[in-house]
Amino acid sequence: MKKVTINNTDLSIAPINFGGNVFGWTLEEAASFALLDEFKESGFNFIDTADVYSYWINGHGGQSETIIGKWLSSQQRSDIVIATKVGSETKEHGVDISKKHILKSAEDSLKRLGTDYIDIYYTHYDDEITPVEETLSAYDELIKAGKIRYIAASNISPARLQESFAAAEQNNLPKYIALQPHYNLLEREKFETQYADIVRANNLAVFPYWSLAAGFLTGKYREEADFEKSPRGGSVKKYFNEQGLQVLSALDKVAAKHQRSVATVSLAWLLANPLVTAPVVSATSSRQLKTLVDAPLLRLDEADINFLNLSSQPS
Repeated sequence: MKKVTINNTDLSIAPINFGGNVFGWTLEEAASFALLDEFKESGFNFIDTADVYSYWINGHGGQSETIIGKWLSSQQRSDIVIATKVGSETKEHGVDISKKHILKSAEDSLKRLGTDYIDIYYTHYDDEITPVEETLSAYDELIKAGKIRYIAASNISPARLQESFAAAEQNNLPKYIALQPHYNLLEREKFETQYADIVRANNLAVFPYWSLAAGFLTGKYREEADFEKSPRGGSVKKYFNEQGLQVLSALDKVAAKHQRSVATVSLAWLLANPLVTAPVVSATSSRQLKTLVDAPLLRLDEADINFLNLSSQPS
């Protein structure tokens, strides 16, 4: 698989980011190891997780990082790019990006991952209280100590993101090198109208999360009864409307044209956007994994992209 270099870094990745939220939640340890092995054998090397996965099970999270850490112990560390996150709420604490919380959380993540460094460390959520200078100074300390290499942002408002870049410039602090936004064929407006210009201005890499709309864009939810068959069914029912069905219909036509799965086409649409570097997407079986690894190999033509754009145009 052809690798790309993440903007503003020396990190080289294949353009699919395996979402580790399933590890320790819908995927047990042995099955997680098998999929990670298959992912790597297919030429991919980029894994995404967070310290809070899966806090909804045990109250505090850590399962995903622990499983990845056990798997990582059998790998050449330099072959794998690991991204994890800090700041999200659990049942034990609220959203917190204070320096104290970041420094402690980084140590905990390093221990669970069984590694000396994290390649990309995200501000997962923003408490909107901590001064951005304090957050960036925590990252600066971790970078200087060799514990993290680069920083990135996920759920941060455009205003606070801009403020962070200004503070970094004024105070010689680290700058975010990437954005992980909620972006897919059914969630376009916020990224395209509020974040795309910031991405361009700062040459950020973009790693969209919920790239398949929590599974809706795989095409597996076609009628009401389907929502009861998955742990995520309830969270995607909101897409079961006129626009959602219109997008699925368009995806079906493009998928049939290229003899690929609906999920593969959904990801290929993201990858056709020059701003997108690597979608974050999960799999819990070899069959699902194949739809992911096929995506960078599918080149949609202009007619395909225009057709999908029209079907998913924000209202």
